[in-house]
Amino acid sequence: MLQPLSVGVIIPSRLQHVAAGAQTDRYFVDRAITSALDQIAVAEGRARLTFIIGIDADADIPVSLAERSDVIWARSETRSQAGALNAGIDAAADRFDYMAFLEDDDWWDRNYLTWGLNALKRYDFVSTTQLEVDENGTIMRINDFPTPSGWLMPSSTLRQVGRFDPTMRWHLDNEWLGRLGDSGLKRCHLIDALAPATFAMAEQVRPWITNVVRFGGASLELQRHTMLAPLVTRLVHARSGMARIAADPAFAEQSAAEYAVLTRRYGRIPW
Repeated sequence: MLQPLSVGVIIPSRLQHVAAGAQTDRYFVDRAITSALDQIAVAEGRARLTFIIGIDADADIPVSLAERSDVIWARSETRSQAGALNAGIDAAADRFDYMAFLEDDDWWDRNYLTWGLNALKRYDFVSTTQLEVDENGTIMRINDFPTPSGWLMPSSTLRQVGRFDPTMRWHLDNEWLGRLGDSGLKRCHLIDALAPATFAMAEQVRPWITNVVRFGGASLELQRHTMLAPLVTRLVHARSGMARIAADPAFAEQSAAEYAVLTRRYGRIPW
């Protein structure tokens, strides 16, 4: 019998409760872990997951999660998303066959790992689209930008591309994708079965798909899966980074400055 593939799932987390200010012991990270363990690939014994939770330097680890045998706690030396992510990368330290990222307020479809691991038989990195929902569960839109919650790769890819740039506050994912795109590694971007069938159609109705192709690097290919919805669900809420940029002019200025750095560094805003 084949041994299950080991997958390290890095989850950067500020250990926020599902509802702000609510009297509940349920954290976003609980839901993220539950969705990951519900994978068909896990149920069938093809994948074994370990969660590396990156937290701030002064974070208090919840008692309900502290003793889990499938969780590694990675404490950052700072209070930043890049710090939490890099702490997770350092703690993983080539201990797993594959690496994934999952924001603690997002979750995976049960078929996510099945599609991703299958694609990695031919590619060095897989990204995918997300279905965005609000805090009431209302579907907002499909987001074709490749956020980290849809990233899956062999450990060798993460080792080659490296850690996240700690100078980036808002667009560290774009910066990382820039290094990936310039590395020559083969990348697949998974899109849903209802996505436009041609590039020309995508330009008309879902232009962010064309942005992935144009700005993702020369070694990127699109692949449609058979699911009608994206394989990752992304929660849109007032505490998310993009919402904060939209609401605060100072944050919007920081975001624009980071985009300018990326354009100088890569000649594009990497997708």
